[in-house]
Amino acid sequence: MPSNAHTVDPGFVGKFIFAVDGITIGTFTEVSGLAVSVDVEELVEGGQNAYTHKLLGRMRWPNLVLKQGVTDSDALFAWLQESSGEGFTKGGNRVVPRDGKVSVLRPNGKPLRSWHFTGAKPVKWSGPRLAASGRELAQETLEVCHSGFRSGA
Repeated sequence: MPSNAHTVDPGFVGKFIFAVDGITIGTFTEVSGLAVSVDVEELVEGGQNAYTHKLLGRMRWPNLVLKQGVTDSDALFAWLQESSGEGFTKGGNRVVPRDGKVSVLRPNGKPLRSWHFTGAKPVKWSGPRLAASGRELAQETLEVCHSGFRSGA
């Protein structure tokens, strides 16, 4: 075995943040939707029976779904309100897409890996289920559509 070989510890996926245009929206406990798929069209060529040609098409990016415990920060609602109601009207009935970033953090708080999103827009927010008899964590859910992402440190 080479003397410079070492094992890299995997990132701890329980500590990450979501930011939009450099403003931290929240520290979330769960993020799903970090995925991309490419449409494939099969083209049959006359006389070629061994295979079909596979042509790549459009990329599809599912919405991000972010879950967190309720916090005392208003950053999430401030961003959401820009895209709806009075904020939407003040913006000339136009939603301004933003650049967003999800970062998995190292134990020292520095980013281990980040995914940078383009054209991010909030499309759904769900508040916590409030029940006096319940003992579960109060949790907010934010859904964000986007136009794609790239990975980087």
